Amino acid sequence: MVIPAYNEGPDIEAPLARVFEAVQLDCEIVVVVDFPEDTTVPVIEKMARAEPRVRVAVSTYGRGPANAIRYGIDVAVADTVVVTMADGCDDPRQIDDLVRLVERGVVVAAASRYMPGGQQVGGPLFKSSLSRLAGRSLHTFARIGTRDATNSFKAYDRHFVQDVGIDSRAGFEIGLELTAKARRMGRPVAEIPTIWLDRQAGVSNFKLLQWMPAYLRWYRFAYGPRLDLATLRSESTAITAENTPPTDGSPVTAADTPAGRPTTQQNGQDPR
Repeated sequence: MVIPAYNEGPDIEAPLARVFEAVQLDCEIVVVVDFPEDTTVPVIEKMARAEPRVRVAVSTYGRGPANAIRYGIDVAVADTVVVTMADGCDDPRQIDDLVRLVERGVVVAAASRYMPGGQQVGGPLFKSSLSRLAGRSLHTFARIGTRDATNSFKAYDRHFVQDVGIDSRAGFEIGLELTAKARRMGRPVAEIPTIWLDRQAGVSNFKLLQWMPAYLRWYRFAYGPRLDLATLRSESTAITAENTPPTDGSPVTAADTPAGRPTTQQNGQDPR
């Protein structure tokens, strides 16, 4: 499991306790932060003394949730990776079922708020309306395999992620990116219902207006024809190189792209 966190402090204790209680399969939980001084670090280090399944990792890929998720997937050792949030909005009771879907052969297993049996409780109305519209239109017209493509709460086949790469460098659009790539390659995507509850503690770090262009680019990408892996890597890398500068403001280079910067398992470097 990969959990990006930003200055959650003690607020992360309750969500993690629910994860410990709900998950029955063997797992490693990697909480990824941007810098060693993050207030989440001492909390996780204390919890790890009593719960060996959890550890904290400091990303070396740059700041922001997309880089934290990329880093967490790269340092993961399991064949299936679940991405969930530190805010407690996701229901951890779906984690085992998501993992089993991937083990049965899907490359992306989505926890869906918008399928029958799913629900979203709370949260900004404008944001949820956009998400619902995007999910249902992609499901109906692009046949993307889930009604909730924008939800970050998903499980992935790690080898699929290594093959297609992650081009996102800003927000939480990775869930949409990888689902769109699965659709363009004709790889199976499945969903199960979930109930999302707005966070009860702390402040959301979601930046809707700042990250909206990236969501729109992957939304449009999902509607294209089926691609082989080489063409998909080329087209998706071009999307990011042309439109999204790195979070540190430096220009995008070939080394910043999945084609030029393989994942850690591919290039033999281990950031752990």
